[in-house]
Amino acid sequence: MYTGQFVYCGKKADLVVGNCLPLNQVPEGTIVCNIEARQGDRGAFARGSGCFAVVITHDEDKGTTRLRLPSGGKKTVPNTARAQIGIVAGGGRTDKPLLKAGRAYHKYRVKRNCWPKIRGVAKNPVEHPFGGGNHQHIGKPSTVSREAPAGRKVGLIAARRTGRLRGEKKVAQDKD
Repeated sequence: MYTGQFVYCGKKADLVVGNCLPLNQVPEGTIVCNIEARQGDRGAFARGSGCFAVVITHDEDKGTTRLRLPSGGKKTVPNTARAQIGIVAGGGRTDKPLLKAGRAYHKYRVKRNCWPKIRGVAKNPVEHPFGGGNHQHIGKPSTVSREAPAGRKVGLIAARRTGRLRGEKKVAQDKD
């Protein structure tokens, strides 16, 4: 899209990047974005920067369209739902490194409280079961029972196994 471009919506809109059409008017193999899950919900899928979905098939009998989403999963939506032609701008945004703590701070400040991530061994013993000591070590087994009380459940909770994966992976052979 470009500045000053006219964007058309509806059944009779041309198949041009930026236009919004019902999925039954979009041919198979077309790249679309901002797709409605239900007719009139104003867009639910493929809305993030650089995202797009691909129209796989139309089922005229059921009135549905099958899409391949950015995650790789496939989704069936009503073919009356609308979609925008093209790819969302801002692709490759995550490729650029943040480089500074300040940029990470501002990135996560608007999202949720998940930064900075402080390790348990770096904390005081009153703050975490792995905290304390004269040097940073866990000092106890990191695997913990499923029945452990809530304050003890840190580390590898009810681990089936620990350590490196060793040996070969067994592949099932078909009996022909």
